[in-house]
Amino acid sequence: MVSRREFCVAVGATLAAATVGPFASALPTVAGSVPDLRTIERKRVLEAARRYLAEQPITITAYRAARSAGGEHDYFSEGDYWWPDPKNPDGPYIQRDGESNPDNFNQHRHALIRLSLHVPALAAAWVLTRDARYSRHAAAHLRAWFITPATRMNPNLQYAQAIRGITTGRGIGIIDTLHLVEVARAASRLEKAPGLAPGERDAVKNWFAEYLNWMNSSKNGQEEREAKNNHGTCWTLQAAEFARFTGDSLITQQCRERMKNVILPNQIAADGSFPQELRRTKPYSYSLFNLDAMATACHVLSTPADSLWSFQTAGGRGIEGAMAFMFPYIRDKRSWPHKPDVQYWDQWPVRQPALLFAGVALGKPEYIALWRALNPDPAEEEAVRNYPIRQPLLWF
Repeated sequence: MVSRREFCVAVGATLAAATVGPFASALPTVAGSVPDLRTIERKRVLEAARRYLAEQPITITAYRAARSAGGEHDYFSEGDYWWPDPKNPDGPYIQRDGESNPDNFNQHRHALIRLSLHVPALAAAWVLTRDARYSRHAAAHLRAWFITPATRMNPNLQYAQAIRGITTGRGIGIIDTLHLVEVARAASRLEKAPGLAPGERDAVKNWFAEYLNWMNSSKNGQEEREAKNNHGTCWTLQAAEFARFTGDSLITQQCRERMKNVILPNQIAADGSFPQELRRTKPYSYSLFNLDAMATACHVLSTPADSLWSFQTAGGRGIEGAMAFMFPYIRDKRSWPHKPDVQYWDQWPVRQPALLFAGVALGKPEYIALWRALNPDPAEEEAVRNYPIRQPLLWF
């Protein structure tokens, strides 16, 4: 079992330099210029990747979830904010919003987050060096999680975010696989790298295609898709990236339309804030989290002919306004006009990917400068869990 200390050590805590570097080649799908990520990222990527070379794959089958209604290959987690009822200790759990219960089963989530740390870092190291050690070790993780019968995870989240005494799993649990978004991106960057045989590459894609189909067709998946807050945003981001990876152009277009017709109009207020996130007990971190997911989805789904970065509703709501609202409070959290988060207030901000994606797409060098100044490798578990896009070399 991976302890909290071992988990945090695996994450690392390297702080990047805060100087503003040169700008490099422009992307065809965005308006601005991309910073020299190969130079900026080289030291932190290679330090992490070298460390991960010594660590073998660990999948969910290493941790038996005794309270799960599923089998050993079924991912299981329990609702974060649910606790024993002091008035009925043996009865159904009760909710304490924003307060994570440390006694819940989290080992599958930790294993999934570990995968999301190792594989993207190894893939980024391959991008930098073309050293086959990195791609082969990343391939070993992909093989263990998505192919090998004894260790693979079933392509569904039927038993995620269970609540003792209430439900064996909820649609809300699909947010746990937000940590597979960058794994899918890494797998696509490794398609021509040494490590996986052609049939194995197809098998990994097939796993993601099966999971995407489950997300889109199951009761849990459909409930999560219709969520009106960050859960709906994260469903759309996952579906968009998994569809890109598997070549599902129909779902890609559906996600693009969903962003324009549902996510952006309904989640962003006239001032650019996220009302559904501001009403939570962690309004600052939830706003950052939703902004990151929304900006990453815009990055995945935008094309030269159909840019979500420039999209605005008739009332002027769009991702540009959301970025403009949050930027001053990322730059100086002390100016945050709302209540502080009940937990982990001091852990934020980190190197929010929204700053980089929007800085490039909207031609905002001040966003990129702030992105460079922030910590790319937080060690606190809560920060890592809510910061799933960590390897910019894979995204440009």
